[in-house]
This record gives sequence, structure tokens and C-alpha cells, in this order.
Amino acid sequence: MSTDSNIWIRRILLVTDFGAGVYVGQMRAALDALLPATPVIDLVHDLPAFRPDLAAYLLPAMIRDMPGDSLYLCVVDPGVGGARAGLVVCADGVWLIAPDNGLVSQVISRARDVAVWRIGWQPPMLSASFHGRDWFVPVAGRLCHGDDLGLIGLTEGCWVGSDWPLDSARILYIDHFGNLITGLQPPDSPTERLLEVGDCTLTHARTFCAVDAHTPFWYVNALGLVEVAVNQGRADHLFHLVPGDPVGPFAG
Repeated sequence: MSTDSNIWIRRILLVTDFGAGVYVGQMRAALDALLPATPVIDLVHDLPAFRPDLAAYLLPAMIRDMPGDSLYLCVVDPGVGGARAGLVVCADGVWLIAPDNGLVSQVISRARDVAVWRIGWQPPMLSASFHGRDWFVPVAGRLCHGDDLGLIGLTEGCWVGSDWPLDSARILYIDHFGNLITGLQPPDSPTERLLEVGDCTLTHARTFCAVDAHTPFWYVNALGLVEVAVNQGRADHLFHLVPGDPVGPFAG
């Protein structure tokens, strides 16, 4: 199967767990060589390392309010060089390229209009340990140019994570301020609900200035997820939590 030559992608957004170092720059350079007129934007590069099971729940929230006509090049890939496949996804007007390890499963599950393909094409030169640069970047180039990728359409349930729940009662990500982003969707009537975090029970507040300094609380963040915070403090230090740790349940 060939991709539609009329695909219109205005920008490419990079989503990785690479952190600082040489890897992001190499991906950006390779993209510039293939698609010099297409802007490349660093959306996030400090996702929890090796944890597609956590990034999967953050990804749909991150892209929820982003512009359409975009391609998300997503690489959290602890199985690089192994038997895992690569996917191309079109979900509600945005495109994603990612390894088939659950990373894009929640985007697929939440989309109203979605198509999923397994990538059959690989470049002749492919390192064993850097498929972000050597496979997924060339796939992005071919997708944008409408070139053949040997795409194989997948039916429901044929990708990793298709059976994962829509909520994840875990810490997904800790931001620069020490706030704890969870995989929980906000409940109905949030002002009446309490959240169990460790040995503490937190009340809801709409925003930081609604509580006293150094007071912990939970709120619905700008991504639409439940977040645990401390006004003018660090929730990660207060609760001694790291990505992957459990949070909840709600009470009240």
C-alpha cells in the first residue's frame, strides 16, 4: 500500500526520551536533509526513559491542543533492534510514526477517526541501535513525499497496547517545577473529590493561587490530566514519588 500523495504535513514534532546529547540533533539534521522546507519542533525530549507504557498516556494529552496537519515522530524505544514493528497512524487528522510498543496505543484508542498501518519498508542502511534516525526519519520523509512505505493495514487489536485501559493511575511525568502529571482523567464534580497520594489525602483546587504557599493539592492541568502539585514547592520531593509510581484512588 502506498500513502496518499496528497498528504499535507505542515510541521514535524519530535517526541522522545533522548534527553540532552547527540541524538536529537542527528534526527533534526537528517530531517532537514530530507524535508528542508518542513519545520521541525522539539515537543518533548525528557520523557521517562524506556517507558512507552507511561508516555502512551501523556501523548494524547500533549497533542490535544496542538495544531492539525502535523506529524509526530515518536521514539521511546527500549526494544530498538529487536523484533518490534514500526507503525504509521493517522488519528483525527494528525499523523504519527512510532515503534509498535504501546507508545501510540492511547492516541489510537481515543481517536474518533483512525487508521493504523505496520511499516513494511526499511532503508538499505540501518543501524541496530538508532532507528529514530535511521528508520523513522526516512519513513517521515517518504510519508511526506507520498512514497511507498509498504504499509500493511492493521485491524482492531493488532498493535501493542490495544487492550490497555484508558486511565493509568500512575505518575507519568515530573515537570521542571516538581509537579506530578498522572495518567488519570479528571472525575465528574472534581471539587468534591479527594485524591489519595501516598499517605496523604489531597483536596482539589482550580489553580495554584487558590491554596496557601507550600500546600499540596490536586488539579486538572492544561493538558486535561490530573496533576499533583505544591504551591511554590515540589510535589516530587514532598511525596518522594517518581514516574511509574501509583497514585489514587479518588474518594469522596
